[in-house]
Amino acid sequence: MTPSFPTLRRGAALLALLIFTACSPRLDWRDVRGEGAPFMVTLPGKASSFSRPIRLGEIPVTMTMTAAEVDDVTYAVGTAELSDAAQTVQALAAMQTAMLRNVGAAPRQERTVTAAGMSFREVEAVGPPGSNTQGQPRLLLARFGAKDKRVYQLVILGREPAVSREAADTFFSSFKTL
Repeated sequence: MTPSFPTLRRGAALLALLIFTACSPRLDWRDVRGEGAPFMVTLPGKASSFSRPIRLGEIPVTMTMTAAEVDDVTYAVGTAELSDAAQTVQALAAMQTAMLRNVGAAPRQERTVTAAGMSFREVEAVGPPGSNTQGQPRLLLARFGAKDKRVYQLVILGREPAVSREAADTFFSSFKTL
């Protein structure tokens, strides 16, 4: 018994749909402006923002986070305005320490990079598995920098194999202050 023409056509349509779905991008990059903060970044999904008061060491600030999550990988920009630009070194050190502590990560690599007209401390760290990491270690890629009285943290966090270096480059290179 040979397949009928409608059966073949349905099969071809299903195959085309599977190929099209497999080739569709899962990262939907979009430009996002900081909410109440002078920056722009490209995020791989719909962004959400929230603000809350925190302490960066002994410095009280309101931290605003703008983030998107795709495939259990979070891309985020955190920012806070300080009362005095002389506090940036202390605030950035506190941001980095808190981020590493929050994810239980140990630095694997640290270096200084210049991007968007700013100097950043770039950190790559690995932490223990989290609740959504399928038993795999978490990878943290982060940059910490300041401009005038504003401090910034750019963060990517997710299962180590799920964090794409190409996506990280897109995210980090898209950041600019306004």
